[in-house]
This record gives sequence, structure tokens and C-alpha cells, in this order.
Amino acid sequence: MYDVIVIGGGPAGLSAALVLGRQRRDVLLIDGGAPRNAPASEMHMYLSRDGFDPARLLALGRDELSAYPSVEVRPGTVTGAHGTLDDFTIDLDGGTSERARRIVLATGQVDEPYPIEGLAERFGRSVFHCPFCHGWETRGMTLAVLAREPREAMLALYVADRFSDDVVLCTNGPLELPAEIAARLDDRGVPAIDAPITRVTGDPGALELHFADGRTLARDGIYHRAPTRQHAHLAAKLGCEILDDGTVRVDERQQTTVPGVAAAGDTAKLPAVPDAVTLVSLGAADGVRAAVYVDGDLFRSGLGLTPA
Repeated sequence: MYDVIVIGGGPAGLSAALVLGRQRRDVLLIDGGAPRNAPASEMHMYLSRDGFDPARLLALGRDELSAYPSVEVRPGTVTGAHGTLDDFTIDLDGGTSERARRIVLATGQVDEPYPIEGLAERFGRSVFHCPFCHGWETRGMTLAVLAREPREAMLALYVADRFSDDVVLCTNGPLELPAEIAARLDDRGVPAIDAPITRVTGDPGALELHFADGRTLARDGIYHRAPTRQHAHLAAKLGCEILDDGTVRVDERQQTTVPGVAAAGDTAKLPAVPDAVTLVSLGAADGVRAAVYVDGDLFRSGLGLTPA
């Protein structure tokens, strides 16, 4: 039986395994090899690695884990999980299973862009989800912002305030905006097109949005906060509470509502936080935080003490 099984080999999972390995815990990390930011060639706001290749970061992380003999990294997919504190079992796609005293879920989320022809294949390259991650690189560009909800329209205001004087809000169909937001869009000179979008064509820096009414719009880039879903449903199978937005509920120690199960990265969040933050640096920090408290929990348990 392992001390901890970490499910997910992104920044959160690798960071958790690193902390636990350094504390001489027996750790199994299962990596399905499908990171959320796979389409991106750069990551940002990670100190000393701004503009770094995210795939390279993960490769370096796996190399660092090899220094700790008690940490095993295994490719594969976890198909099921069950059990209780001190005796969890995970099922793997090859028909095998493994047991652990604790579990750290770091499986992340999956972006699901609007079903518009040409949109998904450009996601992460010329269709951007986050102005913190991509804003600097899109400064001065002509930009479109796709939004189907009033709160998403705020993204158009933010981009117009920070990065571009030429922003068009595209609602992909009629959208009634609160008067306050509509007034601010008008003040910022952000026009809105409510015709449905039929397809997106072109290369980065030379995109074209095609509308159902025959209009086209040339843009250098597009912002689109795509809907998301959990990459895996293991938290629900373990009985963890799932918040209304689909993320896993955790507390300040990254612990879920199931004793012995922690969750880190954008798969989880505090209930008071509006959205799961998708920055690589924060995912890594969540993994560290989860591992520190998991290790402390194991330590107290080994002494026969009640949980902190």
C-alpha cells in the first residue's frame, strides 16, 4: 500500500509528489498525459519561467522526481476510485488496481469551446481564454471577445481597458446585457455583434469570423472563456462534494469533504472563490499546499493522534 496516490501529472500533481517524495513518503503518481494547456506553446507568470514551454516544464518536473526513490511515476488512466481513510483503491485502465492511505486529485479540467467550426482547433493558439495568460502578447491587436453570458461580456471591457483600442463583442446570438454593462461597453467604444457565428477561419494574426447574416469580421485574435468540465469524475465516485460550477469543494488545506482525499489545481476550489484560477503557478502552489497537509495528516495518524 502506498502512502499517497497522486492522480494527475500536471503542475499540481507533480508539485504534490515532489513535496511528498522529499518527506520520504511512498508515492504513486498516475499521469494520463493530457494536460489542459497542451495547445499552448508558452506559459506566463511563473517566476523564472515566464514564456517557458509548458510541456518542457512538465518534463523537467518528472526528471526532478526521479531523484526520490520513493516516488513512482506511471503513465495510465484511473477508471475508478473507492474506499475510505487509510484504505483507498484506484482502478487502472489496464485492469489492475492500487491501494493507498491518502489520495490527491489533480486531474484538472477540460475546455469545451463553443461548437463553432474552426474554433476548437485554434483554442490556445489564436483563440485565448485568459487575459492574464495572453494579454501582454495580444496588446495592440484587433480582438474579438466571444460571450454568451453577461459576466463574460466583462471580459470585453477588461481587454479594452488593458490591451486593445479595437475590441468587438460577439455574442453568437441575442444577449440581453444589464444596462450598466451595456453603458460601459458604449463608453469604451466596444461594439457588439449578436448574429450567430458560423465559422472561424484564418491563421494567427489574420483570423476571420463568419456570421450567419453574411457579415465577416477580420481580427488578429479572439478571446473566449470556454465552458469547462472535469477531466475525470473520480471525486464524485469517492463521494466528494461537487460545487454548482462542477469543481470539487476544498478547504484552505486543499482537503475535500471526504477524509483522506485532497484536491489541487483547477479541478478544485474554495466555495467562496468565484472561479477556479487556471494559472500554472497557482496550480503548483495548490499541489504543494495539499501535500504539506497530507504529510502532516499521515504523521499524526502514525502517532495515533487525532487529525489536526
